[in-house]
Amino acid sequence: METIKEAGQTTFISQEVVLPAPVEPSGFVIHNNELSQPASGQVIVRVEASGISFAEQAMRRDRYPGQPAFPFVPGYDLVGTVVAIGPDVDVSWMGKRVAALTKTGGWASYSLRAANELLPVPAGIDPAEAEALVVNGLTAWQMLHRKAHIRAGQTIVVHGANGGVGTTLVQLARHAGVRVIGLASRRHHATLKEQGVEPVDYTDPAWADQIRQLAPDGVDAVFDNVGGAGITHSFRLLKRGGTLVSYAIASAMLSNKSMLVNFIDLIAHLTWWNLLPNGRRALFYDVMAGRGSQAFQSRSQDDFAQVMSLLASGVLTPRIAARFPLDHIQQAMELAESRTAYGKVILIPNHSNA
Repeated sequence: METIKEAGQTTFISQEVVLPAPVEPSGFVIHNNELSQPASGQVIVRVEASGISFAEQAMRRDRYPGQPAFPFVPGYDLVGTVVAIGPDVDVSWMGKRVAALTKTGGWASYSLRAANELLPVPAGIDPAEAEALVVNGLTAWQMLHRKAHIRAGQTIVVHGANGGVGTTLVQLARHAGVRVIGLASRRHHATLKEQGVEPVDYTDPAWADQIRQLAPDGVDAVFDNVGGAGITHSFRLLKRGGTLVSYAIASAMLSNKSMLVNFIDLIAHLTWWNLLPNGRRALFYDVMAGRGSQAFQSRSQDDFAQVMSLLASGVLTPRIAARFPLDHIQQAMELAESRTAYGKVILIPNHSNA
């Protein structure tokens, strides 16, 4: 909602989804918040789309490392239009569609952001489609090209090939001429096969043996968002010169150990494997690593531009499982956590009263 104040100043009333404490999906709170005017170096973005990722699913359980103290507004990323700018901000940002990696704060109808974190979104792109490729697109692109350095003709394994990051990994890898073996439930196998993926049922206790049958000489990279005991199987699938990229610990959601202990255990395994003379690498990837630095922003802008170019040209097709109004957060979260969705669940703020 927007209202006009004296001297032509606009007040922005943002509808926000608040996480008050560790709650079930029904426990999110919707409230309105009057945003302060943008200060030097800040802008206000009229949010057109945000999304649900693994991070918010962990945050609602108080199991995400580094999450803020309750209460807070979740939302790891957003896409919207700049509607107000503060002093010292380039006026060309006004009216531009942008994306931002926020970590928190994205589930709102308006968001106060630092101008230097904005990522341009090309004209003519559906904001929901762009949103599905902000954190997911950056994560997939950087893991493939900056971490694993994949090349045409190689073979990779993608855990969670039906998820937000997984569906993007699959498309980028196939575009690069890479063979993809994708782990997903059987309900998604037909869709994966249509994209040239060789699917394996992740619920089968012998999933690693199935992959060895498909790639008896080993694989060049494994992208693992599960962690836990299965991370050892992922590492052992690698051929000499291969790379394991771990980027989440979904298995820890149901663990009795704290998330920090799970994370330390994971890092210990990765570190130990790198010390062994086996010619294989293991690393943990965090899309927010180095956030705030000029190198981070430059890298994000370059890589996001690559992803948006592939979207605009039709090479990438964002996999959107469903779109929900922002205030339907309960239903949206329940679908995102059901493990039945193919792609990302998107939240759309209602600006009809603006």
